[in-house]
Amino acid sequence: MPLLQFDTTVSATDAEEEAFTDAVTGLYADEMATTTGHVAVVIREHPDANLSLGRAVEGPCCFLSADIREGRSFERRRSFALAVMDLIADTWSVPEENLKVSFTEHEGEDLMGVDRVGGEWSADENSNQA
Repeated sequence: MPLLQFDTTVSATDAEEEAFTDAVTGLYADEMATTTGHVAVVIREHPDANLSLGRAVEGPCCFLSADIREGRSFERRRSFALAVMDLIADTWSVPEENLKVSFTEHEGEDLMGVDRVGGEWSADENSNQA
């Protein structure tokens, strides 16, 4: 179960956040070769003074902390990071300089829900799960 946590100074409506969550979930499934049913997304809004990035320019900031299963290549992680930063920039007009993505990788069994414990990731996972 990936946990994608967005900390941002963007002020969005519930409908905008729901649309963003749907888009991020789809991007994650496409870029990381998995299904959508176990993707968890959190959006936390902060006052401007609560987020800082040394290279930031004027405008909102948005940082993604992505807790994911280990096993995906650098290229796959980079592709997702670039796609999600493009989505943030396009959706919420966040300058590129004000975006940051951080991955933390976990063994599959470290990520769990009530009815599921994660396992090893494999490249053919998307075609094996319902």
